[in-house]
Amino acid sequence: MATNGKPGAGRVGAVRDRSQFQAPNGNWVKRDSNTGRIMDQKTSSPAPFKGVRKEK
Repeated sequence: MATNGKPGAGRVGAVRDRSQFQAPNGNWVKRDSNTGRIMDQKTSSPAPFKGVRKEK
């Protein structure tokens, strides 16, 4: 039977096949590395997405 694990363990390591960059308006935008399509834009906070690598 599956279990939920330890409380507070969360994600271990980086999210695969995704990257993020900062748009000109200051929002962080998440992109699928395989297809290059935009997945999500973070407007709730100025902080970047957690666990997603940044593009150079």
